[in-house]
Amino acid sequence: MPIVKKKEFERRLQSVESLIGELDTLEDAAARGTAAAAVQALLELHGDALNRLLEVVAEKGPPGEMIIGELAADEMVGGLLILHGLHPVTLEDRIRGALTRVRPYLGSHGGNVELLGVTDGVARLRLEGSCHGCASSTLTLKYAIEREIAQAAPDLVDLVVDGVTPPPSQGFIPLTQIKPMNSASTAGTDVWKTVTGLDSVVGDRVTMHSVGDARVLFCRVGSATYAYREGCPECGVSLQDGTLKGEVLTCSACGQSYDVKHAGRRLEGAGAGMTPIPLLEEAGHLKLAAAAVAG
Repeated sequence: MPIVKKKEFERRLQSVESLIGELDTLEDAAARGTAAAAVQALLELHGDALNRLLEVVAEKGPPGEMIIGELAADEMVGGLLILHGLHPVTLEDRIRGALTRVRPYLGSHGGNVELLGVTDGVARLRLEGSCHGCASSTLTLKYAIEREIAQAAPDLVDLVVDGVTPPPSQGFIPLTQIKPMNSASTAGTDVWKTVTGLDSVVGDRVTMHSVGDARVLFCRVGSATYAYREGCPECGVSLQDGTLKGEVLTCSACGQSYDVKHAGRRLEGAGAGMTPIPLLEEAGHLKLAAAAVAG
């Protein structure tokens, strides 16, 4: 979908959402009830029409099924089908697809995620490997799992993850949740910030680079790149002059070592590990979770 159409579609959704919200401000209870009933009737009418449309296309056999698949994959139409409960891909299968897309990131940090099941719209997941129980579990969930699932399955009622405090249940699907699935904005802020001005990240040394107003530490281990907040958790000194051997980064000031491949956990003693920043590598470009960079 062209970016202009994406923005226009989102603008219209936000406008409709705002207008519906204003219904609750009507002082006349009868008027509020009538308006709400009118909106509900309109949605049901559109849902019935979409359902009939899918039935007509499905009657064409395999070619029709292919068309339905293309419609479901379309960013705008797929969202509307989810809103009306007509999406041909089940909720569980959409969640499985989202987890498949996110596993490369989890694997780069030595972790994995397993779908335990979906019951009454509630999905249960289990984080495995270094992701489970480590200090960055919540951060990993928020950026690498929760967002991917929210995009693919906005009709999910709740998400429960073993070892992680679950987010509050929405219980309904806001219209703005059917925005194009690859939209890059939330409340006007980019979710993923592209790293600019960084030519390359090589192995066996630390690369420090400014991303916005933050200084970010980049490490390369094998074919994977990792990003962390700058300071040493033990002494607070910048890790820019740290020594990187394989996946172990050692602070030049205090000598504390951290495992950059496994969420920055410290290798000696008790205490905090490094703070990882979720990172994506797409088409040769590095992207960081914007909120984690700014936080």
